Amino acid sequence: MSSTFPIENRIAAFDALGKHLQQVIDEDFSSEAIQQVLRMAKNENAWFTEKSIREAIAEIRPWLHQEHLLSWVAPYDFHAANKTIGLIMAGNIPLVGFHDMLSILVSGNSVRGKISSKDRILPNYISQELIKIDPRFEQVIELSEAPLKNIDAIIATGSNNSAMYFESYFGKYPNIIRKNRNSVAVLDGNESKADLLELGKDIFSYYGLGCRNVSKLYVPANYSFNTFFETIVEFGDIIDHHKYNNNYTYNRAIYLMSREHMLDNNFLLLKKDEHLASPIGVLHYQEYEDKTDLDSLLESQSSNIQGIVSNSNEHLAFGELQSPKLDDYADGVNTLQFLANLGTE
Repeated sequence: MSSTFPIENRIAAFDALGKHLQQVIDEDFSSEAIQQVLRMAKNENAWFTEKSIREAIAEIRPWLHQEHLLSWVAPYDFHAANKTIGLIMAGNIPLVGFHDMLSILVSGNSVRGKISSKDRILPNYISQELIKIDPRFEQVIELSEAPLKNIDAIIATGSNNSAMYFESYFGKYPNIIRKNRNSVAVLDGNESKADLLELGKDIFSYYGLGCRNVSKLYVPANYSFNTFFETIVEFGDIIDHHKYNNNYTYNRAIYLMSREHMLDNNFLLLKKDEHLASPIGVLHYQEYEDKTDLDSLLESQSSNIQGIVSNSNEHLAFGELQSPKLDDYADGVNTLQFLANLGTE
C-alpha cells in the first residue's frame, strides 16, 4: 500500500463522493454543471437518457459510505498493493465500470483505464470529482481511449468475441476477463402484481442493455401471460425512445415475415426460445415441467447467467438485480480477492 495515499484516505474520499452524489440526487440533478454532464453523455450515447443516468447514480450511491467500504475491504490484506491495474470498461449502461474502478482504488492500487467511446463523459466526471476531493487521485487515475501499456494486471469486460482478443493480448498478465452474461427470472404462476411490477424493473431498466437485465423467463407449462402483460403496461413509455422503438419494430417485422410465433403488447415481444440472450425489445421464455426440470435448465446455463430472480429463497427477489451490493461481484469473481492476491505474486 502506498504510504503517501493510504487506503483509509481513499475510502474517506469515496465517502465524500457519495455525499456529493447524494446532493446531486437531492437537488434533482438541477445544477447547470450536472445538466451539462447529462447533455454531453446523452449526445455521445443516445441510450444514456437522464432517467438511466439517474438510476445508475442512485444505485452506486449506497456503496459510498465509509463504514460500508471499510467493512468491505477489512477481510483482505492490501499491504503490498501499489500496482497499476489496466481496466477495460464496457459502455452498455452508464458507469458500468465504476465498481471495478472503485475496487482498484480502494485496494491501494492505481487504475489505468481504457474507457468506452460510448461512456466517456461519466467516468471522467466521477474521476474529476474525486480529484477535487483529494488531489492525490490525479496520480493514481488515468483514463483514456489509448491502448493499455505498462500495467501489472488487467480487468476487462466485453463481448464473447472481444474476450477472445483480451485473452490473446492480455493473457500474460494476471487477469479477470468477463464475457457475455444475461439474467433470468423464474415464475411459478403465483406472483402478485407487485412482484411483476418489480420484475418489470429487472426487464426494462437501461432498456434491457445490461447483463443484470432479465432477458429470459422460465415459466410453468401452459403459463398464462395475461397478468404479466396487464402489469407491465406501466413500462409502456419505453417505446417512446427512438432506438428502442426501432429495435422493437425491426424484430417484430422479422418475426412476422418468418411467421415465428410471438406474443406482442405493442412495446415488448415475447418469444419462445431456448437462448438466454434476447434482442432489444424481445423477451425470451421457456417452459419447465417441475423443479427437477427447472434445476436442470438453470444448471445447463449457469456459466452464462449473471443473476436469477424469483419468489424462491434460492434466488434474488424481483427488482433486486439492478441494485447489487458491494460484494455482489460480476460473474461471481471476487475482484478484491483478485487484487489482494496480486500482492503475493
